[in-house]
Amino acid sequence: MTVAAVAALALAAAGCTSAPRWVGAPASGPTVSSPTASADPVGPSGRTFTLSAVGDTIMAAAPRFVPPDGGAGLFDAVAPALRSDLQMANLEEPITDTTTSTKCSSKSLGKTCFAYRAPSGFAAVLHRAGFDVVNIANNHALDYGTTGHADTEHLLSAAGVAWTGTPGRIAVVTVKGVKVAVVGFAPYAWANNLLNIPACAKVIARARTMADIVVVQAHMGGEGAKYQHVPHGPQYFLGENRGDAIAFSHAMIDAGADIVIGHSPHVLRAMEFYKGHLIAYSLGNFTGYHALNTGGPMGVSLVLRVTLRGDGAFVKASMVPISVVSPGLPRPDPARRAITTVRALTRSDFPSTGATIATSGAINPPES
Repeated sequence: MTVAAVAALALAAAGCTSAPRWVGAPASGPTVSSPTASADPVGPSGRTFTLSAVGDTIMAAAPRFVPPDGGAGLFDAVAPALRSDLQMANLEEPITDTTTSTKCSSKSLGKTCFAYRAPSGFAAVLHRAGFDVVNIANNHALDYGTTGHADTEHLLSAAGVAWTGTPGRIAVVTVKGVKVAVVGFAPYAWANNLLNIPACAKVIARARTMADIVVVQAHMGGEGAKYQHVPHGPQYFLGENRGDAIAFSHAMIDAGADIVIGHSPHVLRAMEFYKGHLIAYSLGNFTGYHALNTGGPMGVSLVLRVTLRGDGAFVKASMVPISVVSPGLPRPDPARRAITTVRALTRSDFPSTGATIATSGAINPPES
């Protein structure tokens, strides 16, 4: 990995919500080291770096379903696509050895109620696979309560994986001399709450003062094959307001974000350019070990790769198509279904502002 320094900054006063922090003090991030001085005369704005991002990641459904060998090799099949200067995922479960779910009873667990967790060793699995930052703002973060979440914070930090998503939490990493702030959002009071767009814009403005680049990770939208299209206005799912994805994404870019990466629907969604910045409305599933449906569109996914300049300017992007195959493992997709899927959705949902997607998987701003 080429990440030179990691700082996980808890800035609760700048959060999107006035809700209290998690019960128990959050684990502190790895020690911040000063970037090494470089003889390169090119400043951060002239440098480029490539990030890779994937969607919903559930590595285990303990205690019943845990990958063999402690998850060794879980992502090996798609490792070449993941490898980048800054590697990110949406972690859709707590990492904890706590066995009591505060969400599901023992009788309903796995039947009518779904709570997921990975054993404590899986924070190291993420680190070994090259993941630098994960988003933990999503609807499964509290599956094992505040204890499970506090464990997640501590274990990720101890493993050297930065995390974001709780109120005011901004993860800052230094990549090739460029400071990158990553901020996670979800439509809940215990996260950076994307339902309060003006307050969230203040968090982005704060992140803008801390870094050269600001990346938004957002859990937004309904779930399942019926929710592949991006609506105009708020979207509701199971009685929850899952946010206005377009209004939120545009507002975050207006506030200073350089790219918005969406999660939640478990299916791929369209990609749009707004004021020259890429918005990927959903990256779909990535890993769901005995947890996520892999049939139909929920088994079609991708690794998003984006190259940005140090001043936030878009350089290039591409998608690497993958399949999520039973029992929920990422594999290369020789049929390259993600390309045709995202192209069709983009043309339908954003006919004038949608990304231009080539048969190769290259992603470019709309043709004028």
